[in-house]
Amino acid sequence: MCIGIPMQVLSLEPGHANCQGRGQARRVRTALVGSVAAGDWLLVFLDSAQECIDAQRAQEINATLDLLEAVLQGHETKNTPDRLDHVAFELPSRMSREQLLALSTGIY
Repeated sequence: MCIGIPMQVLSLEPGHANCQGRGQARRVRTALVGSVAAGDWLLVFLDSAQECIDAQRAQEINATLDLLEAVLQGHETKNTPDRLDHVAFELPSRMSREQLLALSTGIY
């Protein structure tokens, strides 16, 4: 499984964007996403932008990555407003048959 990191575009160079996200600065290839502008959000994997995302989606992904990091460090996570309110999904193991069907087929 690949994990994309949300990064915000700070400045541009031909074919690349200088981005910041999760405490890191990176020079990111933009060939797969086309034209971007300063302030845009990108989902980045191996220094290559895989997808343009909006600020809300970046916040959701960051909240999820924060939870994952906390669990990996052995911290207990609780459903507190500052931790889970932006995470708008359930794990597949907690979904009903109907929810799984909708997720896998796109039929709601």
